[in-house]
Amino acid sequence: MKLTWFLEHPALRRAVMLSFVLAFGAFLIMPLITLLLWAFADRWFFPNLVPQVWGFKWWGWILENTDITKAAKWSFMIAPTVTLLSAVICLPAAYAFARFEFPFKRFLYVALLASNAFPKLGLYIAIAALFFQFRLIGTFWGVVLVQLINTLVTMTWIPAAGFSSVPRELEEAARDLGASPLRVFFAVTLPIAMPGVIVAMILVFLGSLDEAQATLLIGAPNIITMPVQMYTLVGNYPEPVGAIFSILLTIPSLVLLVLARKFLVSGYLAAGFK
Repeated sequence: MKLTWFLEHPALRRAVMLSFVLAFGAFLIMPLITLLLWAFADRWFFPNLVPQVWGFKWWGWILENTDITKAAKWSFMIAPTVTLLSAVICLPAAYAFARFEFPFKRFLYVALLASNAFPKLGLYIAIAALFFQFRLIGTFWGVVLVQLINTLVTMTWIPAAGFSSVPRELEEAARDLGASPLRVFFAVTLPIAMPGVIVAMILVFLGSLDEAQATLLIGAPNIITMPVQMYTLVGNYPEPVGAIFSILLTIPSLVLLVLARKFLVSGYLAAGFK
């Protein structure tokens, strides 16, 4: 009876839904606002709601710190490398899953989730033991290889959905006009599936840029990326340092998403999942 009464009052329903939206928005936005306040706070003590002293003292410290500069260099070397290698390895597999029938296809397709089905730390420890035998601990390529594990599902499933969405009639029409299979792929199939490929590459790049556990375990002490450096900053320095570094970590992601927005809106993202 009470539920029926609630459903019969549109104004009450809108008020309740608006309350939920505002509460959820506050839940998401308040930590970001706090982060921004800390980033420009020279002194901020409880119970004050805003910093007592504003300034850029810690910004200068962050930007002049050589360890942070080195961490940024490693991050922006590893993330593109992981993205390109993942594309080279996974895109042919994605096309095969989308276009061909072969034994155990469904099993292999679902088996890609195996790397996400178990606690990652245990998997990384097992990989570290193997990498130790091959002298990959503390090396650039050791970090790249361990990060590739996290890209398998994203770089295979999303492009496979994109390739599946390409109408076979268009490919057959191109073949009827004399195009070779390779020409059909690059002139017809790939351009139509490209939104799904671009989305997958964006997600892989951002995932590599933010990855910390595997990088810390495999890369330390020689390869320290920005997320790994974040652990040291948060644990050993004042709150403004962690806040500023969090903002710096967010900027590349925002810039990349803005540059790739045409693939993420207006139905382009959906094209990769049809």
